[in-house]
Amino acid sequence: MNAVDDRLILIGRIVGLHGVAGDVKIESFTEPRMQIFRYQPWMLVSATGNREIKGCRGREQGKGIVASIAEINDRDQAAGLVGSEIKVLRSALPAPKPGEYYWADLEGLEVENVEGIALGRISHLLATGANDVMVVKDGDRERLVPFVVGQYVKQVDFGAGRITVDWDPDF
Repeated sequence: MNAVDDRLILIGRIVGLHGVAGDVKIESFTEPRMQIFRYQPWMLVSATGNREIKGCRGREQGKGIVASIAEINDRDQAAGLVGSEIKVLRSALPAPKPGEYYWADLEGLEVENVEGIALGRISHLLATGANDVMVVKDGDRERLVPFVVGQYVKQVDFGAGRITVDWDPDF
């Protein structure tokens, strides 16, 4: 396994309790949201430490998702998990299709414009509804660059660790 494959990727969060049998409400960052159950084992990451969980099952419940965790049998046990981040190894995720990217793979890449001017490094990405946006930091300066392939994003080169964009360095 290489450094990319053994990174933990955030795919969701435990946000509440459901019922008395130890089920939890989760927020899924996968698309579609029920896909979260295909990527296991989960590493639950919280202030009290990390815990690997296998065999999680879930169902849609209203506008949310409810998960059953095999090792959790009552509400008191489940309460200790609320607030935990749900992460998986990058290697548990399928390879992206051509022209598609996992945000986690883009974070940390250098960004330069088509004239070769360095704009900074991708700190993180934001979903805006219309399109995703790269947050590019260069020291104290922060640029918000739309991640629109073709229009603004001209090339993603993982080998060079760089994204080339059509973006004014003064903007």
